[in-house]
Amino acid sequence: MSKKILFIYNANSDTGSKMLDFAHKIVSPTTYNCNLCSLTHGNFTEKKQWKTFRERLLAEGYELEFFHKDEFQESYKSKFGHAFTYPIILEETDYDLEVLVTTEKLNAFEGVEELISSVGSASFQ
Repeated sequence: MSKKILFIYNANSDTGSKMLDFAHKIVSPTTYNCNLCSLTHGNFTEKKQWKTFRERLLAEGYELEFFHKDEFQESYKSKFGHAFTYPIILEETDYDLEVLVTTEKLNAFEGVEELISSVGSASFQ
C-alpha cells in the first residue's frame, strides 16, 4: 500500500486567484467552490482538528502533498494522463493515482469530521 496522499484544491495558485478565493470564502462561503479548503481551513488558519489529524498521518509515516489544481496539473501532466475533477484526494501508488475521496464526496461533506473519517478509514486499513 502506498503511503503518499495528494490533496488537490479546486483553486489556482496565482496571487490574484488566492485573493479572490479568500474574499469569496468570507463574503459568500456557501458558494465557494473548494469544499476541501473550506473543510480544512478557516478564514485565516488551518483548522485545529484537521491539523491534529494531518500530523497523525505524518506520524504514521504518510507522505502528504497539497496542491492547487494548476500546480497538480503541472507536476503530474507527464506522469499521469488522467483528467480529474477538483477538489479531490488521491493516493499515489507505484503504478498510478487512485482516487481516495471523490469530488462528489468531498463536496457533500458538511464538516471536517466527515473528511477525517473518510480519509482515516481509507488510510488506516
